Amino acid sequence: MPENKTRPTRIDPAAVISALDEGPRKRDAETLDAMMRRVSGAEPVMWGAAMFGYGSYRYAYSSGRTGTFFRAGFALRSRQIVVYVIPGFEGAENELARLGPHKTGKSCLYLKRLDDIDMAVLERIVARSIVVMAERYPEDGG
Repeated sequence: MPENKTRPTRIDPAAVISALDEGPRKRDAETLDAMMRRVSGAEPVMWGAAMFGYGSYRYAYSSGRTGTFFRAGFALRSRQIVVYVIPGFEGAENELARLGPHKTGKSCLYLKRLDDIDMAVLERIVARSIVVMAERYPEDGG
């Protein structure tokens, strides 16, 4: 079985945020980091060079593939912020309708800027995600 390409690293998340230029992007990273820490109760770990992960879980697919991944996280991409909502968005339709401008993928919430969205709604979406992940994967995979 091939290994998962996205893995935890020894890169210091605080150093990554500190290295960002002052401005909206850095403020967004600081805001998301504080919210993710509060909601997850976990310290961040860099997964690859750009993904901030909070908590972890072990998964096993019916194909036999196993691995570890973060329970919640975010990444600052060149044109957007990606918030990882690992269990997806089923049951979050009402919250998404109140969030503000966004797009979704299977487990990704794409945002342009945090100033454009309702942060209380984002926090509820992430908190729900953490609860669902804890129910599905009660043991920390870290």
